[in-house]
Parts: sequence; structure tokens; C-alpha cells
Amino acid sequence: MSDVTNVAFIGLGVMGYPMAGHLQRAGHKTCVYNRTTAKAEQWAAEYSGRFAPTPALAAQGAAVVCLCVGNDDDVRSVVYGEDGVLSQMSPGAVLVDHTTTSATLAEELASACAERQIHFIDAPVSGGQAGAENGRLTIMCGGEADVFAQVNPILSAYAAHIQLMGTHGQGQRCKMVNQVLIAGILQGLSEGVTLAQAAGLNMDEVITALQQGAAGSWQLNNRASTMAQGKFDFGFAIDWMRKDLGIVLDEAQRLGVNLPLAAETDQRYRRLQEQGFGRMDTSVLIRALKLQ
Repeated sequence: MSDVTNVAFIGLGVMGYPMAGHLQRAGHKTCVYNRTTAKAEQWAAEYSGRFAPTPALAAQGAAVVCLCVGNDDDVRSVVYGEDGVLSQMSPGAVLVDHTTTSATLAEELASACAERQIHFIDAPVSGGQAGAENGRLTIMCGGEADVFAQVNPILSAYAAHIQLMGTHGQGQRCKMVNQVLIAGILQGLSEGVTLAQAAGLNMDEVITALQQGAAGSWQLNNRASTMAQGKFDFGFAIDWMRKDLGIVLDEAQRLGVNLPLAAETDQRYRRLQEQGFGRMDTSVLIRALKLQ
């Protein structure tokens, strides 16, 4: 691809909005679509880009079309039908799905694209809102190596690390592993912070002492202090984590794999949802200890 590429970006949530902005600032001619038009208008004004009233119109003439929406059904709603991106994408173009979805959807999309001589990459991301805003996301991809090489320079506008994991669906399966690890880390961090507070330790000193050792993690560095302060009104919401863990557990069942910690953490999040914490950051898991 040339250094300047026509790109469409579908979905301007807390992740997609800055990701599309990085594309435009990197010199790619970017047209966006968002279900709420006012958000698309705001993005176009902020980044001097373009917006379209439908996914199909946003995808017209685009060499790469990126999606970052909510779930499997949301992806289908912007891909298929007369207003979906596939209706206007040209043979040889690439559809990149950054949404965290099931692996079966990734395989379905790859097949639907192939029928139209369009390439597909499943490319879920990790790094949260801060990673999107700072252009430091990790992207796990599934697809063909030559197509991956083709889109890699485009995706690097908002990524610190991009890796091909295998065939279609393997990017999504890697993201499932990511979510299992985060669930486990947050459960351990919840118990660790609770113990530190009960023992009268200074949380800032605990973080400084542990962050360079074997217990160090992004969650420790970025969430332990706010968990101790009872601040949870930011970041990745429980509602979305439960969606992701549902995908994980469905895949685990299909593969005949037992994931007890992921299943237990999912149920803790369910109880927190019932308490009205569904839109709180996933680090609110520490509150689940008080519900037991």
C-alpha cells in the first residue's frame, strides 16, 4: 500500500474514536461512521476528517475498513446488508475487525469476504482506553501472512505491537487468553490490596516495592492505587468484561477445557452487576470480596 491510504473506520467508542484519529494524523484519508452521528461529526471536526451516514458509504473507495464496535451482532449489523461495508468494498480491499468477538464470527466473516474477493483480518486489541489514546495498543491478528503484512503499516498508527497469531479466528482466541489472564490478575490484586489495607501497609509503598518484581503487572501499576481509593469510574466496564468472558467460556466448552478461575470471576462480576456496578471499571472486582 502507498504511504497515503483511503481508510474507513466504523465505530467511535472510547477505543475507536482515538484509533481513527491516529489514522488521520498519520496521513491516511480517513472516513468514519458511528451509530450516533453527532459523535462522527465531532470526530470529523476535531481531526479534519470525513464522516458518512452509513457504514457502506464510509467504506466506498477504502483500501482498508476497520471495525471497532460492541459484540458479534453489532459487527454483523455494520458488515452485512445494503448499508453494510461489504456492499461497497472493492475486490482486494481488506476488512479488519478490532472488535472482541467469538472466533466463529471471525471465521464467518473471512468466508463472507472471500466470496467477494475481499481480504479479512480479525484483530482484537489490548491496552484499554489509555492505549488507544496514546497509540500504544497490542493487536492480535488472525489471517493470511501476506494480508497481515499489507495492513501492518496502517495499524501501526495506533499500535505498539502487532502480531500474527495464525489463521482466521486465532487473533480472537489469543484475545480470549488475554481476558482470562486479566481476570486472574484482578482477582489476585483484589485480594492483595485487601490484605495490604487490613495489615496497615502504605499502598503506594507496596506498589513501589512490588512492581519491579515477579508480581509486577500493568494492573498493579495502574489499578492497585485506585482500587485502594475506591475509584472505579473509568476504564473497561464490567458489562464488556462479562461479554468477553462469555465468549471465553463458550470457546472453552467447545474445546473441552476447564477454566475454573475464569468461571468464578465471571460469577463475581455477575453479582456486582446485580449490585449496579455494571458500568464500573473491572477493577471494582475488589468489591466482590465484601459480597461473599
